[in-house]
Amino acid sequence: MTLRIATWNINSVRLRIDQVARFVAESGTDVLCLQEIKCLEDQFPRNAFAEMGLPYLRIAGQKGWHGVAIASRRPITDAPRLDICRNKHARVVSAVVEGVEIQNFYIPAGGDLPDRELNEKFDHKMDYYERLTAEMATRDRSKPLLLAGDFNIAPNEFDVWNHRYMSKVVSHTPGEVETLYRLQNAGGFNDVVRDAFPEPQKLASWWSYRAQDFRKSNRGLRLDHLWTSPGLTPKVVPGSAKIHDTVREWDQPSDHCPITVDLDV
Repeated sequence: MTLRIATWNINSVRLRIDQVARFVAESGTDVLCLQEIKCLEDQFPRNAFAEMGLPYLRIAGQKGWHGVAIASRRPITDAPRLDICRNKHARVVSAVVEGVEIQNFYIPAGGDLPDRELNEKFDHKMDYYERLTAEMATRDRSKPLLLAGDFNIAPNEFDVWNHRYMSKVVSHTPGEVETLYRLQNAGGFNDVVRDAFPEPQKLASWWSYRAQDFRKSNRGLRLDHLWTSPGLTPKVVPGSAKIHDTVREWDQPSDHCPITVDLDV
C-alpha cells in the first residue's frame, strides 16, 4: 500500500480551508501535516476534514499563534508526545499511521538577529533544536519515523536564493545550518526531497509575501522538510518527493507550499 504524506505551513487553517480541500483532492494526499493552524483545538474545522476524506485527527492548538495538526485518511494511534518547547507553544504533534510514527513540527523562526544572548527568539530556536536533537539521539534508528514540518532553516547553498547574502540572515546562518545537521545526524535521517532532487538544483518551499510575483522575484527558501529514519527510508518510493509550488500561485495563498512523499507501507 502506498501512503502519500504531505507537510504544509498553511498560515491559518480556517482562512485557507478551501485551499486545503482543493490540494487534498488534487494531490491524493493520505496524511496531511499542517503548521501554523492558528486556532484552538475546538476551533479546528473538523467537519471540513471529514468531508475531504481525512477524518482522523491529532491537533495541538494555540489561540491566534502557532498550532500544528495531523489529518489522516487512515486510522491514527498515539505516538510519543515530545515536550521540547520551553515556552510551551503548540509546536509539535504526533501520530502513528500504518505503523509509521510521524512527528510534525513548527520550529521557531528565531526573529531577526542571529545572536542567542541578544535575541530571546533566536535562543529559543536553538534551544528547541538542542532538545529535539537530544531526543532523537535516544531513538532506535531501525523504527519507521518521519519528521515533517516547517523547520525554519534552509540548509544548503541551493536551498536559498542567494547563499552569500542569506548566510547573514536568520534561517541560513552557519550556526543554524550546523544545528540542523546535528539533528539530522543524531537520527541518521534522510532528506527525501533533496534525495529526489540532488544539488545543484535550486529548491524552495517558501516565498515572501512582499513580492507581488514570487516567481519573478525568485527569492525562495527551502524551510519545509520531510525526513525519514533509517528504518523508514527503504520504504520511500524513489523519486516520489515533490514540492507543489503551483499552490503558491493560488488566490491568497500561504507563503509556504506543500511538499509530498510516497511511502510503500
